[in-house]
Amino acid sequence: MEQTGRLIQTIIKGIQEKKGSGIAVVDLSGIDGTICRYFVICQGNSPTQVGAIAESIGDVCREELKEKPAHVVGMENAQWVAMDYTDVLVHVFLPDVRQYYDLEHLWEDAPIEHIPDQD
Repeated sequence: MEQTGRLIQTIIKGIQEKKGSGIAVVDLSGIDGTICRYFVICQGNSPTQVGAIAESIGDVCREELKEKPAHVVGMENAQWVAMDYTDVLVHVFLPDVRQYYDLEHLWEDAPIEHIPDQD
C-alpha cells in the first residue's frame, strides 16, 4: 500500500508540473470487481496540454520510482489519455470529455479526494 501511495503522489506531481487541474483520486480499493485500486483523474485545457501532462506523469514516475505504465492509450488525439500502472489507472481528459464520461461518479460509494489546483 505504501508503494501505491508513493505512486499516486508522484503521479500528482507529474500532473502539477504541467499545470493539470481538477485532480481527483478515487479510492476503489473497498469495492469488489474493480479493475484497479485507484483512479487518478485530471484535465488539461487542450490536446497539447493533455499530451504534455501524460508525458510528464510518465517521466516523473520513471525518474523517481522506476515505474513505467503497462499501457498508455489515447495519445494520438489526446482528448482522453489513459495510463495503466496496474493498481492505479490515470485518466487525463479534455474538460468536455471528462464531463461526458464522469468517471468520478461511476462508483457512488468510492471515496474521492480532490487535490486543490496550484496557482
